[in-house]
Amino acid sequence: MTMKSMPMKSAEIRDKFLKFFESKGHQIVASSSLVPHADPTLLFTNAGMNQFKDVFLGFDKRPYLRATTSQKCVRAGGKHNDLENVGYTARHHTFFEMLGNFSFGDYFKQDAIRYAWELLVDVYKLPADRLWVTVYAEDEEAYAIWTNDIGVPAERVVRIGDNKGARYASDNFWMMGDTGPCGPCTEIFYDHGEGIAGGPPGSPDEEGDRYIEIWNNVFMQFNRDEAGVMHPLPKPSVDTGMGLERTAAVMQHVHSNYEIDLFVRLIAAAARETSSADLDSPSLRVLADHIRACAFLIADGVIPGNEGRGYVLRRIIRRAIRHGYKLGARAAFFHRMVPDLVAEMGTAYPELVSSQARVTEVLRQEEVRFFETIEHGMSILDGELAALDGKGVFNGATAFKLHDTFGFPLDLTADVCRERGVSVDVAAFDVAMAQQKEQARAAGKFRMASALDYRGPTTTFHGYQTLAFTGKVLALYRDGSPVDELREGELGVVVLDDTPFYAESGGQVGDRGVLQTARSIFSVEDTQKIQAVVFGHQGVVRTGVITVGDGVAARVDELARARTVRNHSATHLMHKALREVLGGHVQQKGSLVDAEKTRFDFAHSAPMTADEIRRVELIVNNEILANAATEARVMPIEEAQRSGAMMLFGEKYGDEVRVLTIGSSKELCGGVHVRRCGDIGLFKIVAETGVAAGVRRVEAVTGDNALALVQQQQALLAEAAAAFRAPVSEVPAKLAQVLDNVRALEKDLARLKARLASAQGDDLLAQAVEVKGVKVVAAVIEGADVNTLRSTIDKLRDKLKSAIVVLAATSDGKVTLIAGVTADLTSKVKAGELVNMVALQVGGKGGGRPEMAQAGGNDPARLPAALASVRAWVEQRL
Repeated sequence: MTMKSMPMKSAEIRDKFLKFFESKGHQIVASSSLVPHADPTLLFTNAGMNQFKDVFLGFDKRPYLRATTSQKCVRAGGKHNDLENVGYTARHHTFFEMLGNFSFGDYFKQDAIRYAWELLVDVYKLPADRLWVTVYAEDEEAYAIWTNDIGVPAERVVRIGDNKGARYASDNFWMMGDTGPCGPCTEIFYDHGEGIAGGPPGSPDEEGDRYIEIWNNVFMQFNRDEAGVMHPLPKPSVDTGMGLERTAAVMQHVHSNYEIDLFVRLIAAAARETSSADLDSPSLRVLADHIRACAFLIADGVIPGNEGRGYVLRRIIRRAIRHGYKLGARAAFFHRMVPDLVAEMGTAYPELVSSQARVTEVLRQEEVRFFETIEHGMSILDGELAALDGKGVFNGATAFKLHDTFGFPLDLTADVCRERGVSVDVAAFDVAMAQQKEQARAAGKFRMASALDYRGPTTTFHGYQTLAFTGKVLALYRDGSPVDELREGELGVVVLDDTPFYAESGGQVGDRGVLQTARSIFSVEDTQKIQAVVFGHQGVVRTGVITVGDGVAARVDELARARTVRNHSATHLMHKALREVLGGHVQQKGSLVDAEKTRFDFAHSAPMTADEIRRVELIVNNEILANAATEARVMPIEEAQRSGAMMLFGEKYGDEVRVLTIGSSKELCGGVHVRRCGDIGLFKIVAETGVAAGVRRVEAVTGDNALALVQQQQALLAEAAAAFRAPVSEVPAKLAQVLDNVRALEKDLARLKARLASAQGDDLLAQAVEVKGVKVVAAVIEGADVNTLRSTIDKLRDKLKSAIVVLAATSDGKVTLIAGVTADLTSKVKAGELVNMVALQVGGKGGGRPEMAQAGGNDPARLPAALASVRAWVEQRL
């Protein structure tokens, strides 16, 4: 049998797979998000079975017993991490597609194996004599099916036993965990032929490229208990996976996944954007791989950040930028590959098409931010590596500085070091990181309710209906330890059995107010949850003594609560208005609601325009004027979903939820709210800023706070009008006139500085000393800025022809240094090394290019001596 003359495209391989299994009674199920919902064990979706995990465990039931998917997967963080190998091997990716078919207690080994063989041989037309299979050594049933039913020669069916050091620890025995569903698996390999190095699976040289695994059939047959005993499952299931990229490489007659059609266009796009002519460059493969992972993650709601999934995304983006930088890119380029990706994969994954603009903008913003620091960081990294000359270990403290100051993730620094044959002192990096975290913890706000050891009855919350309620003291804490009483002046925490106080949750701050007993008054400054349904009232005893068992009259601060609920209710209306004005992609990323304001973070890739802000304000205030009643209902989660209630992305909800309807907004929320929309009074946005790539923040005020803001702004405007001696309506024109005058004066000042620098430059010519035939200048120019120093060095080099120059300026206790070396001398004297030598003496550090470099310091008193050392340093190198 021969291969088809026209190789099958990746899209056709994907389509034929799904349609084949659909013809076998399988339900085609859409790929799940790369962000696993309600599964804290996974950072990203990394296998086709992830979305069916609860089905296999028996916690969920689907209306079908057979399914097939083309699942998008990411392995770039946590336990499953292929990031370091991407670009340097033929088959490692951060993002890949896993084609799979699944049986939930329906068919088992016989049909699973038969389906796989039929698809590969009859549909994909792979030559049967090139296919090898492996089975678990003890799985006689699978072995018999392959050899007797399918007819694969026994010499091409390899038995794999426990080859990982323990019972059932085998390449051909799959386990979900130490306990739980597990079972043998059978893998299918393609033999590329004798011209490729490598041996069959199970042999000593199996890691070669000749035999490539393309399919794995997992047979969930047992449930393993804590004693390691295998119990047969009542309904054995099947979970299979076939990597699209690997299969495409086989069917398109290439030995690297990066040569398949899916990557050809992306590699060409990477070459186009970096002006690279070498299409075999590993850096282009990195860019082609990383654009897929980044775009799909952003489309699924992940935003670059400093922790969790956001940090993994940031690492991938910055690794891509570094490889672009290596190819010569010096400005944002990566985001311009998004249209090429959409053209290649948008048909199979429509979410790429709908989110193209947002994905592009999030990437662009992240690129712009990193390009601001990458050059300086790379100069430090290159300088340290040059000193090591391919030997030794890269300093861990310097790696941490690159991470902390210049945004270089550790694996990016390790990536560069690996290319130069150097390892990183990870232990020293971890020490520096731990020290920073400890300092941050020491500076953090102490929360008295955290980590309290409480074991007793729960707290019943009555704050939805009333602001005053009677209760009993269940427990008291002082300095985090339980006590029987708190005395006048003592800080502590009070736990009640019944309370009207709302404990901080869902972005709404905790209530404050007063607890009064027969012989004490306790002032509540905050309310926090000690446990899910145990409230801690934090504060101070104002008078008397409060004791465990005391009866308490609890009263919430009415004004603070009223202001808080106005802000919280307005947040719901604003969330809906933002989605209406900006688009359905807007997702809540965090909120803080207190008595002063509402602060709301949301996913959006661009600053809001003044018109968009006005439209949001108008929508919210129109809802307030409509004055609809607020309704809160507790219902099953399924009913809430059917009702159209908005659920926050990535949140995990219980079986029953509280659905809040306020105006036209319907969301899941446990907070306290106004009775009618009109109670909010007035809504005004006061600020709109960016807090991270692709995340915007809106702050707004309501009610009396909004009125006070308007009055304050009017007073300021009136004050400005009085200063300009003009009506309020003429203030903008008057302000523009003043700014024009200021700009004109600034230009005059710049021209005067340039003239001064030029004059001083002429004077500096006379200060030049000759060292071994080379003119050397080391001097201070008073009042000069960086641009003045640079232009002066350029003039001196032009006039002196062959020269070494170091110029300095001081301002506000800081030292600025610039070094310049003419091109004929850079083989012996490098500006970066020279300026760093001077900077170290004045409490700083720096570097740059061989012909021009910059540094700074914070010890001006040592500057004369530092400049005086230049002559001797230069003399040693000439």
